[in-house]
Amino acid sequence: KRLRLQGLLNWLSQFAEPTEAVENVLKYLKKHQREEIRELLCTSMEDYTPSDVNLEDFFQNGRYECEAARKADVPPWVLDALAKGKLAPFIINALILRSTFLRVQVENMQRPSAHSAALPIRQVIYGLLLRVPQNNEAASPSKQTQELPVVCEFDRCQKTIKKTFVQAASLSTDFCDDRFPLDKLMEMSTSCRQMLLLETLGVKMSFLESIPNHLQLPVAVTCYWIRCSEPKVKLHQLKALLLMIVSGELHRINDDPGTLYLPVNCKFESTKLITEIASVIFMPIRVMCSSSPSFDGKDDACQATCFCTCQNAILNEDSLLPLSRLYTGTLVHRLYQELKSTPSVENLFILSPKMTQLYLLLLNAVES
Repeated sequence: KRLRLQGLLNWLSQFAEPTEAVENVLKYLKKHQREEIRELLCTSMEDYTPSDVNLEDFFQNGRYECEAARKADVPPWVLDALAKGKLAPFIINALILRSTFLRVQVENMQRPSAHSAALPIRQVIYGLLLRVPQNNEAASPSKQTQELPVVCEFDRCQKTIKKTFVQAASLSTDFCDDRFPLDKLMEMSTSCRQMLLLETLGVKMSFLESIPNHLQLPVAVTCYWIRCSEPKVKLHQLKALLLMIVSGELHRINDDPGTLYLPVNCKFESTKLITEIASVIFMPIRVMCSSSPSFDGKDDACQATCFCTCQNAILNEDSLLPLSRLYTGTLVHRLYQELKSTPSVENLFILSPKMTQLYLLLLNAVES
C-alpha cells in the first residue's frame, strides 16, 4: 500500500498546480463521472487544512520521527517501530493516547458489538503496554487495583458510538515483576511470550501438542472463541471455521507442494496426487467464495472469531510469534449456510484422507 501511495504522490508531483493535477486525474475516469468527481475533489481541497506533519521523510526514507511519541517518553524500540510505520494503530493509540477506536464491522446492529468477545485479550495488551512498575514491597490488593491504568475505548452500541473506560488486566505474577518493563518487552524469551499468550487464551500447551505447530495459535484462538463468544457458538459455525482452516492448508500445499504440514508420524499422499486433489476440491470452494453470503443473525459468532483473531494478531505481534492469516469470511459464511442444509458438505475433503484426518484432529481438539 505504501508503495502504491508513494507512486501516486510521485505522479501527482509532476503537476505545478492542484487544478492541473485534478484535470489529469479526471482523464482516467468515465466521462459521465468527471463533473461529479471534480466537484468532490475541489470541495475536499477547500476543506483540507495542511498539517504541520511532514510525511515526506517517511515516503522517501521509510521513517517518520513523531514528536508526540518523543514527548510520551516511550522506549527506543517503540519509537523505531513507530518511525517505520510498523506498529498497529491500536497499539499506538493505546500507548500514546490511552484511547482506541474499535472499528465497526458488518454484523447485527441489534446485538452487542463482537469486540466484546475480545475484551479480556485487549485488557492484557493494555496491561503489557501501560503497566505500572512494581515496588519491592508487596502492595495491598486495593492499591494494586487503583494503580492499574485505564484506556478509553470507543465501540459500537447498536447504531451509536459508546465510550467505555477499560481497566488494564493485572498480569500474572510471572509478568508482574520488573524483569519485563515496556522498554525490555522485546527481550522476553520465546517460552515466556508463549506462556503469556496461551494464558490469555485460557489454553494449556499440553492441549496443543497433537496440533501442527503453525496451527496451534488458530486452534487456541478458536477455543477462546468457543468459551467467550456471545451468543454461544453453534456446531455448524465451528465446523465451517475448521473446514476453512483446512482449505487454507490445501492452498498452502497447492502453492508450494514441497511444504506439507501434518501431525507427527503422519505421511501424506504423493505431491502430485495431493496437488490434483487440491485442484478438484478448490472448484466448490471457489464457487462458495465467489457467492454473496446471505446475512444470517446466527453468523455473528463467526464475525466475532475474526475480531478475536485480529486482537490476537496484535498480542501475537507484541509477543513476536508467527501467526498464519487463515480467516476468509466469505467462505466461512457460505460453508455455514451449506452445512445447515447439506451436512454432507463436511465431507468436502473426502478425496484426501489426510486432509480429512487433519479436519477431524482439529474438530476433536476444540470439542474436547
